[in-house]
Amino acid sequence: MSRVHDMGGQLGFGPVPVVVGDEPPFHADWEARVFAVSAVLLRVGVFTMDEFRDAIESLPPETYLRSSYYERWLHAMEGLLEAKGLV
Repeated sequence: MSRVHDMGGQLGFGPVPVVVGDEPPFHADWEARVFAVSAVLLRVGVFTMDEFRDAIESLPPETYLRSSYYERWLHAMEGLLEAKGLV
């Protein structure tokens, strides 16, 4: 089954941006916090990496395409925490 994240070979999405130089790992403080929270939740076993990846890849196409990299992480974590009854 092809999901929206699997864009290999598809036309119309433009070039893949190439990072040259010393780009920071996070462009905003909230991105670093999302990364940290996901690391803690993975470490304590709230969800697995496979569950997390699947949650990102299962986002609705309109959400996936309009979201930045860490926004996708945040949407996925929110969905997993809700599905597990933790929020």
